[in-house]
Amino acid sequence: MQTLQVGLTGGIGSGKSTVAQLLAQRGAAIVDADRIARDVTAPEGAAIDAIRVAFGAEFIDASGALDRLKMRALAFESPDARAQLEAIVHPLVGLQSQIQARAAAASGCPLVVFDIPLLAESGLWAKRLNAVVVVDCDAETQIARVAQRSGLAPEVVEKIIHSQATRQHRRSTADIVIFNGRHRSLAELASDVHDLATWFGL
Repeated sequence: MQTLQVGLTGGIGSGKSTVAQLLAQRGAAIVDADRIARDVTAPEGAAIDAIRVAFGAEFIDASGALDRLKMRALAFESPDARAQLEAIVHPLVGLQSQIQARAAAASGCPLVVFDIPLLAESGLWAKRLNAVVVVDCDAETQIARVAQRSGLAPEVVEKIIHSQATRQHRRSTADIVIFNGRHRSLAELASDVHDLATWFGL
């Protein structure tokens, strides 16, 4: 049986992680790009030496990990710095993602879901996948959700949203769109994911 490879993406606060969890409950293998990125920038992670060379020791914290707050501030202010960081981290994330996907396929898993926040921003992923699923909602909902769960000021959340792909561009990459607006309940979202999983053969 062929293992399907599906990309899952959505803007911050869209509910993408919840959709991934629901798919995992149905038996999908989840390859979490954010988690891999955290691993390669953790103490002794594969990206640390290159980050130290590119940005300086001040961007490595006392534990030996990437100083995320300092790097996030720099990346927001400097597109060049952000691109430089991505050039270090993204190939490592891609390599580890493929290793995890091959292991899932070898175990007989029928569906591998690549949870990739920046899928729409990358031109690399879509051609490797059987389908792309986008979890979509309006910016006002994103701001309200993220501000509530993280305590970030709305203007900070808005800045994060503007640093990501536009809603229109993200939707243009989709084969399937799941709308998860402010007034949708978890039960309604779960019903959509049930239908999606069934369609993918889970």
